[in-house]
Amino acid sequence: MTQQERFSASTREKDLWRPFVEALPVHGASISTVAEFLGAETISASDRQAARIDELQFDLGEGPCWDAVALARPVLEPDIRSQPHRVWPAFSEAIRSENVGALFAFPLLFGPLRLGAVDLYATSPRELTDRDVGTTETLAREVGRIVLLRALRLADDERPAQESGAFSRRVIHQATGMVIAQLNVSAEDAQLLIRANAFAEGRPMLDIATEIVERRVSFATGVAGIEHSDG
Repeated sequence: MTQQERFSASTREKDLWRPFVEALPVHGASISTVAEFLGAETISASDRQAARIDELQFDLGEGPCWDAVALARPVLEPDIRSQPHRVWPAFSEAIRSENVGALFAFPLLFGPLRLGAVDLYATSPRELTDRDVGTTETLAREVGRIVLLRALRLADDERPAQESGAFSRRVIHQATGMVIAQLNVSAEDAQLLIRANAFAEGRPMLDIATEIVERRVSFATGVAGIEHSDG
């Protein structure tokens, strides 16, 4: 079974944590969103301890998940109580009273979008191997796509339909092709990114597509994420 096959169309959102715990030497996992346009929310947690780790980070506004999203890379703390690599003033103190020895946060990314994080914990100190890290990153990419589709599905229930017609479809098709070239993704994922950016900015998909075609917006992945030009 490939990592992507661990998630099926029937996988329930509340069970998104399961493939991580099954594949990795950890005791629990949680999936959360922290992007401004998605809000701070725990979507899936394996147990109360996993949910508590998210709760502490949300309440305190600091911790591994925030850094993983900001840096767009994993934050690994194999001995978070005794020998932490990073110290978060409030979170580091709070985690001492929890049954957590190791904590690993991986960003949920979809193209240039930073959506949230996967938090993995173990009750005693332990390392993740390079293979474990690679496995987690692969699973996290698939979860990122699922989380984004979930957000757009919920938004579609509340907003009016996008513009239709030959002109708008042509522009969106052109923009999709440009995003494919920028990110080397499928047509489906390129269009999903355009939709997500429109949702994040509260604007019609046609507006974003037009800016892409006019080269005022680039989805090329970089430190700054989506780049906007005033030209």
